[in-house]
Amino acid sequence: MTDKKEKQAIGLSYDGFNAPKVIARGFDELAEEIIAVAKEHGVLVHEDPLLSDSLAKLNVGDEIPRELYIIIAEIIAFAYLLDGKFPRQWEEG
Repeated sequence: MTDKKEKQAIGLSYDGFNAPKVIARGFDELAEEIIAVAKEHGVLVHEDPLLSDSLAKLNVGDEIPRELYIIIAEIIAFAYLLDGKFPRQWEEG
């Protein structure tokens, strides 16, 4: 018997107006495929087992729950910065 935890991947989409939604969800081999496709398209892949466990309870099409807004907002902001997108206030100063 092994205690190996299954690999999981949850993809989110954010339109800038509504709460982020789950657009992909998979485990083991499907999780590997989701991660590979995300990386091929330059999508930030963030590893956080606790966050992943929370998001894995959602279905494709579900919005993230309010209790995850702050952490997801921080990850989205970080992804924007990595992509060279900065708040207007930073450019005006």
